[in-house]
Amino acid sequence: MTKRIFRSILLAAAAVLVASLVIVMGCLYEYFGTVQEQRLKDELRLAAHGVEESGQHYLEQLTSRDFRYPRAPDYRLTWVAPDGTVLFDTAGPAEELENHRERAEVQEAFAKGESSSVRYSSTLTEQTLYYAKLLNNGTVLRISTRQATGLALALAMLQPILLVGLIAVLLSAGLAHWMARKIVRPLNTLDLEHPLENHAYEELAPLLKRIHQQRRQITEQLQSLQKRADEFAQITSHMNEGLILLDGGGKILSINPAARRIFAVDDACVGRDFLLLNRSHEMSAAVLSASETGHGEHRLERNGREYQCDVSRIESGGAAVGTVLLVFDVTEQAAAERSRREFTANVSHELKTPLQSIMGSAELLEQGLVQPEDVPRFIRLIRTEAARLVSLVEDIIHLSQLDEGMAPAFEEAEEVDLYETAQEVAAALRNRAEAKGIQMTVAGEPVCVTGVRRFLYEMLYNLCDNAIQYNTAGGRVEIITGRGEKGGAVSVRDTGIGIPAEYQPRVFERFFRVDKSRSKASGGTGLGLSIVKHIAQYHQAAIHLDSRMGEGTTISVTFPGP
Repeated sequence: MTKRIFRSILLAAAAVLVASLVIVMGCLYEYFGTVQEQRLKDELRLAAHGVEESGQHYLEQLTSRDFRYPRAPDYRLTWVAPDGTVLFDTAGPAEELENHRERAEVQEAFAKGESSSVRYSSTLTEQTLYYAKLLNNGTVLRISTRQATGLALALAMLQPILLVGLIAVLLSAGLAHWMARKIVRPLNTLDLEHPLENHAYEELAPLLKRIHQQRRQITEQLQSLQKRADEFAQITSHMNEGLILLDGGGKILSINPAARRIFAVDDACVGRDFLLLNRSHEMSAAVLSASETGHGEHRLERNGREYQCDVSRIESGGAAVGTVLLVFDVTEQAAAERSRREFTANVSHELKTPLQSIMGSAELLEQGLVQPEDVPRFIRLIRTEAARLVSLVEDIIHLSQLDEGMAPAFEEAEEVDLYETAQEVAAALRNRAEAKGIQMTVAGEPVCVTGVRRFLYEMLYNLCDNAIQYNTAGGRVEIITGRGEKGGAVSVRDTGIGIPAEYQPRVFERFFRVDKSRSKASGGTGLGLSIVKHIAQYHQAAIHLDSRMGEGTTISVTFPGP
């Protein structure tokens, strides 16, 4: 703005200077021209009077060397006869001059008595001024003089004009610079934080009022936006789901803490391209699909967890302006889905095996293909497989009840002594243990927990049954009861074959068997430890497994405090 004001003032000063010079020179030129014309007329009248009195003798005296006429060198007198013949000319011999009858000023003088005309030279820097007067004797006396034109005058005064112009421009530049700074200084010191408190120029008052109103509106809008941003940040920061907002170019506008944890990034990722967080082709395809169709999906794995990523397009005014990504942790759902599929497949297989044995034996008996002495063996096989089938169905039903957190209506929670229950289980399994040469013992102290007695008995029974089944000849099974950090605890320790480390996380899954051939031979359903886990969950107890190959396994169940 300072430069613009400076240029404006400087141009205005230059324009005024040029206009002043033109006007002054025009006025001076006109003034001196008028003076010269009047003097020329006066000279002509004097010369005319002299010619009328003395004739040619007067004109000859003007050209005489002895005559001292002060203005003689500046003027030329020509005496013309009525027929246009030059009678006398102060500039040279009259007989050498052409006839002047056709000259405009001479014709007009013969016609009107007086006349004047102006003729320019070829260079346009000089002109000749003519005045003619009709004398009483019928002749015409013409006087002429050379006169500089305005262009010649300007060229003659060019040097002083340039000098004056330079001085004027320098003075104008200094003045313009000073005035520009003076004008702009109040504007540069305006306090836009408090527009109404400024006292610069009255003309700025409406503008400052408008700025004040707009500033107040902007402040209110910013406060409203900040409030919404804080609310949005509070909401998204407490979300378990990851939330990422992208602009139209795929750059991150916002990312909540859950998403930062999932993708292992910090706040520095805001403003960067989303592909830097996840470079997978599937994720890029999901984002592209969302931008084209409005929605995209992708499943990804991070840090051992499985996530479902839903991508949606954000529109404003009918145009896509960004993308929102919502990331859900579906690890449990995915595991449950896999478990359901495995459970269905395992149940089908476990039910099919005894049913095929039963149907095969029954078909042989029905067709009479069995020898009479083998009939009892086939009937015994049918009974054994049917009992196995019934046990499997009961375990499945029992597992379903535990999944739903239900106990039979007639069994309510009560105070159960784990030490006493352990002794009952040991007594029930002692004959089986002794048949395999395994010693069973109960150690610890009486400790009571609140639970369903039958469930707790079944839990300990399954743990001890597994400990006997997978033990070695001459081994030991020990049940230890006591108090844990918060409540009662019970452990079943054996000196069996142990469980490989890679299988330990899966031993509580349904139908999972480490040694499938041994389990089949013992007639197990593969649901024992799964039932143990669900009974512990039903009582809000924690299970801990510690096993080493060739040394044995210890499974501990710790109950919560009262």
